[in-house]
Amino acid sequence: MRRLLTPIAAVGLSLALAAPLAAQSIAGPYLAARSAAIQNDFEQAASYYTQALARDPGNLELMESALVAQLALGRLERALPIATAIQSAGQTSQVAQLVLTADMITREAYDELLDLAPYENRIGALVDGLVESWALMGNGSVSDALERFDSIAEESGLEAFAMFHKAMALASVGDFESADQIFAADETRSVLQTRRGVLARVEILSQLEREDEALQLLQTMFSGATDPEIDAVIAALNEEEPLPFTHVNSVREGFAEVFFTVSAALRSEAEPEYTLLYAQIARILRPDHVDALLLTAELFETLEQHDAAIAVFKEVPANDPAYHAAELGRAAALRSSGRAGAGVEVLEQLARSHGHLVTVQSALGDAMRQQDRFEEAVIAYDRAVALTQETGQPSWFLLYARAISHERQGNWEQAEADFRAALELNPGQPQVLNYLGYSLVEKQINLDEALEMIEQAVSASPDSGYIIDSLGWALYRLGRYEEAVPHMERAVELMAVDPVVNDHLGDVYWAVGRYREAEFQWSRALSFIDRGETVEDIDPDRIRRKLAVGLDVVLEEEGAEPLRVARE
Repeated sequence: MRRLLTPIAAVGLSLALAAPLAAQSIAGPYLAARSAAIQNDFEQAASYYTQALARDPGNLELMESALVAQLALGRLERALPIATAIQSAGQTSQVAQLVLTADMITREAYDELLDLAPYENRIGALVDGLVESWALMGNGSVSDALERFDSIAEESGLEAFAMFHKAMALASVGDFESADQIFAADETRSVLQTRRGVLARVEILSQLEREDEALQLLQTMFSGATDPEIDAVIAALNEEEPLPFTHVNSVREGFAEVFFTVSAALRSEAEPEYTLLYAQIARILRPDHVDALLLTAELFETLEQHDAAIAVFKEVPANDPAYHAAELGRAAALRSSGRAGAGVEVLEQLARSHGHLVTVQSALGDAMRQQDRFEEAVIAYDRAVALTQETGQPSWFLLYARAISHERQGNWEQAEADFRAALELNPGQPQVLNYLGYSLVEKQINLDEALEMIEQAVSASPDSGYIIDSLGWALYRLGRYEEAVPHMERAVELMAVDPVVNDHLGDVYWAVGRYREAEFQWSRALSFIDRGETVEDIDPDRIRRKLAVGLDVVLEEEGAEPLRVARE
């Protein structure tokens, strides 16, 4: 698990554990644990590392690995004895320090935390400094805490984090005026730009009875885009109802915010396994921190630990404004785990409770479309499109997705209308141009227009194998076989194992008289289709027939125009 603990700027890492594996008796559980860890299966890794430690209790490498697995699962009570043993052995471990720090916070042992303050880079400059500052707040030394926040801000790259937490500390003791002065002093700070930072300041402004400024801030930062939480905030502000300050109301919540802030910052810089450790501590310290819940679940999903993600998403209460986001995440995780039907059930239930949200109807339509339930997909997309029309914010993608669902049902007139409406909203959109152009080619109507659309799509996405395949296929349909060859070959380079693209190249080769190469491509196409598998836009039996008698005979049997006529 050492590979997970890459040093990160402003957080740092000091890990100096090295111990050879001892007796052969631990080889089995150790190897099983390593295999589980490589697959990010923390549950199995924790179990096997525990077994290995039982046989070699002094092995520091096993301790570190077991510690990471337990903390990744959010099990502070199981991680603590291991962290204590590592510390007792005189070893330096950032993860052990994370666990020991979390334990001191839960025990409100602020003096112990402050005694550690002289030792720099236990965890990292940012975390150590913020922990010390909040420990001072916990001891009632507010002035000293504010000075410590200021000293952290003097370090390169840490100013935004330090000032955000200073503002939270001030707001937590009711000094909203000073808290807002920090936000107002530099509105370009990255922490303020986050959704959480914006909503924190909105609550602060509301406490100061500056509702108009709060509403303007929401409009500026979110450009009119809303969701249930923002809608509720706007409604309260319009009614001039004071919003309670909810972001940090205690020292412990301040500590939780430290670890959430760091995990959110690390998400774009560090490996998800590493970021997960900080997110889990935020959850341990504040179980109702919904943003930390969502981040933890999303990290599990990134690591393909779908069951863990599903379990965390379910922790978000149904009355929370973010409930719909959690349920959308849970549905996606169910689908990723191979339980698409269960995912659809979640979305159907969500559509009954949150059917007024475009994102919910859109997600339901996408799920139905992915299961080839196109008629039901259209119904969901109809609702989503109607909702966007009510808000005056039409979506090209919804029209595009509905068009695909219509096209798959054979409703070409409705499909074409939606494709063209999507292009009116987003002219030049390559996905729409490609799908519409390819469909026209397949139907052999408006071929010149179709070719122009596809060429425009290729210009916009020159490395898209699907779009380049469409260009080659359009040229083939127009009888411009030699021109089609290089495009189809390029498409196969980009999508080497796609059966449809390989089949198309085979047809193009046959059309220019390169018969052996055509047969080779058809055979390749078949090799990429599992027996009994249904693949869109391709018929395995037709390919087998082409291999048996050639494309000319197949076209004749189908009553299609023979290639030789087009050649003449």
